Amino acid sequence: MSTTPASGAPLRVALVGCGIIGLNHARAILKHPDLVITALVDAVPAAATGLADQLVSEYGAERPAEFAALGDALAGAEIDVVVICTPSGLHVVVAEEALAAGKHVVIEKPLDVSLPRAREILALSRRAEQDGLVVSVISQHRFDPASRVVADAAHSGGFGRLTSGIASVAWWRSQEYYDSGQWRGTWELDGGGAVMNQGVHTVDLLVWFLGTPVEIDARTALLAHERVEVEDVAVATIRFESGALAVLHATTAAYPGLSVRLQVHGDRGSAIIDDDQLEYFATADSDGNRAADVVPAGEVRGGDRGPEQFVIGHLRQYEDIVDAIREHRAPGVTVADAFLSLAVVRAVYLSATLGRPVLLDDVLDGSLDEVVVTTGVTA
Repeated sequence: MSTTPASGAPLRVALVGCGIIGLNHARAILKHPDLVITALVDAVPAAATGLADQLVSEYGAERPAEFAALGDALAGAEIDVVVICTPSGLHVVVAEEALAAGKHVVIEKPLDVSLPRAREILALSRRAEQDGLVVSVISQHRFDPASRVVADAAHSGGFGRLTSGIASVAWWRSQEYYDSGQWRGTWELDGGGAVMNQGVHTVDLLVWFLGTPVEIDARTALLAHERVEVEDVAVATIRFESGALAVLHATTAAYPGLSVRLQVHGDRGSAIIDDDQLEYFATADSDGNRAADVVPAGEVRGGDRGPEQFVIGHLRQYEDIVDAIREHRAPGVTVADAFLSLAVVRAVYLSATLGRPVLLDDVLDGSLDEVVVTTGVTA
């Protein structure tokens, strides 16, 4: 059963994984008036201590208790919400323990790197919902004002029949980035490269805008890095149930690093999002003539660039999660949403490995679980 405190009392958070992502989550959590961090968990004690020191000295937070394992934290601290920022391949293991203890759970993307494990957490989350628990996966860009404007138009028919989309993540990661942690660039714990780690949010938005994919045809390569198992370049074409077609491009080999760009096109309108900002938005009027370009009021242009961008995006999602807990409703991003996006990423890797198009249904039902994915091309 849920352990949510009485109305007015802050929700107490245990943060599991105290690396860079853990710090960024902590910064967002500290900005929410209804959240307080009571426990930091990391298998490396120095990581938890370092983050605790930083939260106290730089942000003036009350020092959280430090633990080497979630079980110790559950026994030694007051906790309502468990936030999971461990390496991707450990997400489900930690989530299972937290749900078994009756805690709400927030999982950093991706849901996991293994679809069989992801199916486990999907089933667990559905049972947890019946007990009043909220389980959400971080997909903060669904809460960007620009994304909401485009999603509303796509879902309401404002763009007419959706015809195509283009999604590009043209980033750069140095060799030092991959060398900085033994888990980075591995299939076991990183789960993939440019698509799984850098591109998963963009895949999620593409699916949110255009609907359920049917078929994925992809190629991947490792071209600009060494000592890495996963891809640093990927391209794919995606066919959706509606008939719409999309192109996906993701890379960590685009020096010095460019923007993330999403285009959505229909027979009555189009939109472009560039680095989370609404760059272009136009629809046809009732007579089929081009209406004036529309950039709806709000934060859809400007305001989110710079070092605070990550924190602001995550804070928006934490606001939704807290409201979901208080209002006893489903969160804006569910495990089912994250599972679908993960399946699309997995389909990219399977298609590249098999050298042929892959049906998403074959990925969702586990028909291709036994296929061991590779980069498709060696360095």
